[in-house]
Amino acid sequence: MDRQRPDSPDLLHVDTDLLPGPRHDALGADAGAHPPRILLLYGSLRPQSYSRKLALEAERILRRLGAETRVFDPHGLPMLDSVDRDHPKVRQLREWSQWSEGQVWVSPERHGTLTGVFKNQIDWLPLEDGGVRPTQGRTLAVMQVCGGSQSFNVVNQLRILGRWMRMVTIPNQSSVAKAWQEFDDAGRMRASPFHDRVVDVMEELVKFTLLVRGRSDYLVDRYSERKGAEEARRVAAASGAVTSADSAPA
Repeated sequence: MDRQRPDSPDLLHVDTDLLPGPRHDALGADAGAHPPRILLLYGSLRPQSYSRKLALEAERILRRLGAETRVFDPHGLPMLDSVDRDHPKVRQLREWSQWSEGQVWVSPERHGTLTGVFKNQIDWLPLEDGGVRPTQGRTLAVMQVCGGSQSFNVVNQLRILGRWMRMVTIPNQSSVAKAWQEFDDAGRMRASPFHDRVVDVMEELVKFTLLVRGRSDYLVDRYSERKGAEEARRVAAASGAVTSADSAPA
C-alpha cells in the first residue's frame, strides 16, 4: 500500500455543503449496502508523478463521497508475460480489480498516447479468467495529465480500453493541462476549474457505480452468449454428456 496515501478525506478547495453524499433513493440503490469499492490506477513511476498526485486527489474526493478505495502502486509490476500470474504484484492487481466495483484510470500523455506503465497494468487484467470477466460491468472514470496544453488523446484511448474490457465508462472525464503548475509543494491540487472537474468526475463515478452495482450481470447479459450456451447445452444433451434432468430449462 502506498505509504503517502491520504489518511483522511480532507478537501482543501471543496465547499462540502455543495457536495453531499449520493442519494441512494434517487438511484434505486440500497442505502444499507457496503460502500462503493473503487480501485485507482495511475501510469507513472516518477517520484513526482502527477498522475499519482491526481489519483490521490481523486481518492480524497471519493472517500468524502463514502467510497472505499485502493490505489495500486505500479512499482515492481513486471512486464506482461515476463513472469507468470502468480507473481505477487500481478496477483495483487488482479485481486484488487476483482474486489472493485468501479475504477479510476489516470495516465500521463507521452508521445501522444498513454504510457507503457499504465498499459502494462491493463494488459495484466485478462478479459476472461476461468469463465469470469474480471472487469465486465464495472464502472470506469478516465483522466489524464498533460505536460503542456490540454489534450484528450489519452482519455479517448482509455475509453477504447474500457470498452474493450467491457466496462461502463461514465460520460464525464478530466484532462489536466500543464499539470506541473496545478499541484503545490505538498502534492495537493490547487483550486482551479481543473480541480472542480475532478470533483465532478468522482461524484459522477460514485453515482454510476451505485446505479450499476447489483444489476451489472443483467445489464451485460447478451443474446449471442445465451444462444451459444443453449447450443452447447443441446450438443451436450444429444451426446449424452448430461442427463435430461440436467438439460431441462430452469
